[in-house]
Amino acid sequence: MYGYEQSVNPGPGGAAPGPSSMAGSMGGPMGGGYQDPAPAYPEPSPPSLADAVRAFTTGSTSAEDFQAVFATSKVYCPRGENPGFLALHDTQQPVIPMFTSLKELRRYAGKESKYFVITGAEVLDLLPTGYGFVLDIDGQHRMVFDAKAVEQMVDFTMRRMYG
Repeated sequence: MYGYEQSVNPGPGGAAPGPSSMAGSMGGPMGGGYQDPAPAYPEPSPPSLADAVRAFTTGSTSAEDFQAVFATSKVYCPRGENPGFLALHDTQQPVIPMFTSLKELRRYAGKESKYFVITGAEVLDLLPTGYGFVLDIDGQHRMVFDAKAVEQMVDFTMRRMYG
């Protein structure tokens, strides 16, 4: 199926057929298998979360565009002995430190710190009510989202998903 054999039986002489002996397995009028042509131009890579943070804090991207990148990006979260978010309570509202990269997390929490990785969408789904978060607390482009901003992000995501 799909240009390769599910079970490979040794051919004559005990050798399993290699790629050259299977080239015609897709058949077709000209023989040979389908080969995907190389794209004329490489696909642009999506912006990283760090790039989106910089763009948003400098005003060169919209809140909607930032949130679209945030939702699909990996977010690095420090953790303690028990699973779950660690919160900072010495702020006006409790916030949870999160990081755009492992490098940023290590700068804040140390080389041997424990952490977990989730997507921004999962952050919005799992963040406790009444908590905000701060991205890259020691970074040049630190972003703080209070509990109200998190609620707005969740509302935006729900409207975008469900209309």
